[in-house]
Amino acid sequence: MSKLSHLDEEGAARMIDVSAKRPTEREAVAEAIVTLSADALSALAEGTVPKGDALAVARVAGIMAAKKTADLIPLCHPLPLSAVNVELELVRDNASVVIRATVKTVANTGVEMEALTAATVTALALYDMIKAIDKSASIEGVRLISKSGGKSGRFSALDNAERRKADTASRPTRQQAGVIMDVATAAPPRKPGAGREAFRAFMLAHRLRASTWANEAGVSSSQIYAYLTGRLHALPAEVVEKLARAARVRPEDIFR
Repeated sequence: MSKLSHLDEEGAARMIDVSAKRPTEREAVAEAIVTLSADALSALAEGTVPKGDALAVARVAGIMAAKKTADLIPLCHPLPLSAVNVELELVRDNASVVIRATVKTVANTGVEMEALTAATVTALALYDMIKAIDKSASIEGVRLISKSGGKSGRFSALDNAERRKADTASRPTRQQAGVIMDVATAAPPRKPGAGREAFRAFMLAHRLRASTWANEAGVSSSQIYAYLTGRLHALPAEVVEKLARAARVRPEDIFR
């Protein structure tokens, strides 16, 4: 039997039959980040983009894309969407635009792909609007933030991070397994990006916006966005301490 739901017993692609599923309220949230030049960001903020109101156009493009997901992604079901909301946040310190798309429906299957499509197409439309100013703008960090409803229930980046943490903690150490460890293997290297994912999960759990959190902590939000997008390998210790103080937690709690 195939382990992939979109493949039949013979490995052929198929559209899943969801007719037996009970319609439930479903919601999905996805995110994308567009990094661009300071000039392009200023043009967005001041409404001087040559093509017109770039933010409004990108927002409408994302909403339209969500409704067209079944036409764009093979094997997706056409769904009656009850709400599509696209937010674009301009971050001056980091010269970026954070896009968050929220999609809702009452249906037999989820709207994860609709949310991801909305976020992605919003980013693409934004790039199209500002490419005359900055062709080097890039689209990064497209990801599912959360989903709810249906048989699988709730998913969030926080849940995923906590589950990985629990799985790691439950594994016996080599010492517990009766293996003598030498100095070279006593501390296995941490999975690349694990700290970044834990940091992102902490922000989601505490509903922290990078710009607001940074302002309360007295640090630059550009460092937070640079770390989240991988352009900064690690946050300086003094920045972490200020962020922890603003969030009223211990510094180590931010990366758990």
